[in-house]
Amino acid sequence: MNAVKLSLLASFFMLAFSACGPTLSPFTEQLYDQNRWSEKELKRIQFYLSEDIVMRRELSGAKSEIVSGEIKMIDGRQVEEVAIRKGTPGVLLFLPEKDRFAISFEDGGKERFLVFGPNPKVNGRFVLLASEWKRRSGMVTYEGKKWQVDNNSAYASLLVDLKKVNKVSLDSRTASGRRVD
Repeated sequence: MNAVKLSLLASFFMLAFSACGPTLSPFTEQLYDQNRWSEKELKRIQFYLSEDIVMRRELSGAKSEIVSGEIKMIDGRQVEEVAIRKGTPGVLLFLPEKDRFAISFEDGGKERFLVFGPNPKVNGRFVLLASEWKRRSGMVTYEGKKWQVDNNSAYASLLVDLKKVNKVSLDSRTASGRRVD
């Protein structure tokens, strides 16, 4: 009897606390088009990452400069690695194009961003964009340098808390003007 009560009580608390957390949903082209947010409004939206992104670049010679990564030895080569984990919050820095978002997930300079854009193959979700995708990897620019990402990073997309996003759109207004009496 006590085990049943304890189980019910634990279930109640898990349900109660899960209802308090953010409900993250994919940021899609449809959501973007419906709300017609300005760049200023988009900068007020908190974005989150749906999947891990791991970027690697091989270090060569004595001119290697380590900025934010971690040095690893892979197959006898020195490799710098930067990982951005699932759920990491990010902010919009600027719009390189109308439907391209430069999102930053860490402090430390204006060059620390990745570009996301809508992909019709996944219902218009804003996904990580690379300059080229090959079978198992893609190339992205981060900190002004070329980095290799694996194919799992191709599934990384932007998420938003719809409750807070709706608040941003409610706070938006356009002045209708005033006329002389």
